[in-house]
Amino acid sequence: MARPPVPFTAEDYRARMSRAARAADEAGLAGVLVAPGPDLVHLTGYHPPAATERLTLLVLVAGQDPVLVVPTLEAPDAQKAVGAPVMTLRDWTDGVDPYALTAPLLGASGRFAVSDNTWAMHLLGLQRALPSSSYVALSDALPMLRAVKDRHELERLAAAGAAADATYEEIVKLRFAGRKETEVARDLDSLLRRFGHAQVDFTVVGSGPNGANPHHEAGERTIGHGDMVVLDFGGLMEGYGSDTTRTVHVGEPAPAEQHIHDVVREAQEAGVASVRPGVACQEVDRAARAIIEEAGYGDLFIHRTGHGIGVTTHEPPYMIEGEEQPLVPGMCFSVEPGIYLPGRFGVRIEDIVTVTEDGGRRLNNTRREMAIVE
Repeated sequence: MARPPVPFTAEDYRARMSRAARAADEAGLAGVLVAPGPDLVHLTGYHPPAATERLTLLVLVAGQDPVLVVPTLEAPDAQKAVGAPVMTLRDWTDGVDPYALTAPLLGASGRFAVSDNTWAMHLLGLQRALPSSSYVALSDALPMLRAVKDRHELERLAAAGAAADATYEEIVKLRFAGRKETEVARDLDSLLRRFGHAQVDFTVVGSGPNGANPHHEAGERTIGHGDMVVLDFGGLMEGYGSDTTRTVHVGEPAPAEQHIHDVVREAQEAGVASVRPGVACQEVDRAARAIIEEAGYGDLFIHRTGHGIGVTTHEPPYMIEGEEQPLVPGMCFSVEPGIYLPGRFGVRIEDIVTVTEDGGRRLNNTRREMAIVE
């Protein structure tokens, strides 16, 4: 049985909030405003009990203590958060204007980075209270805020990856032929939870022509002998994500199917081999894409090569042409090239990779050769 992860401490959250405030200051911003969502969980450890129309907002300004504005009825929950001791909680009751309460924390003017999932009504409320202020999306202003993981975050990501690997090792033992995609998807969900996932975000089962749709949702198609089947699954375990893809075949593949799988596997190997500190994100995409283009399938590789992963299963950085952000030790992202033949089948192979001091390390380690299933 895997040992439980090392708990995050209030000092961990203090360091994260300080880094965020400092990064905003260095970017010429007045501060960072964080509404409920993954950024708030990452920075404070606080996960509000439910979606609410009441304003909850973390205010981070360089040189000032972090302040969490929270409704009075939710303050007891906020006080239990691991990061609460290193924040000032400013609560407000119904009938009070929360924007007027928050405005003095921001100052009369300034440009702030705002977490992407901030409700429009709250942003507009702040603008009314502070007409000289302006705002930019956090993902645009500070896209790398959560990108570099510390040692304990990496341990959680590795454990989530191992659980996804264990799920794959079990799913290929089950029967595919004669079963609906939805049945196999339910098996994936159950296995992920058995191996420790608290949340399952996706269980893609794309059989035959459905595999040519990269984000196909498992449907009522019955899987048949001779089908290629794309399995893409993941979710959150101990608050951190997994995401892996393998493509299996029901019975022996035809030579053309095996060839395309081999091309994708070679492309995935090339993408992983390109990972090292200082290399631009786009170079990972280029390395994988070059193999597929050389084989004559370039127009059938229709998505980016990878995305970051952490407290969400998709986040910056992105392995895509035009992204010049250098890789930094501690970054974690997918490498997942694919080839999709409309009306026939698709192939994708995906691992999560973390950047090390001298290269890259896979967090998924199941066989990448095409598995033959029944």
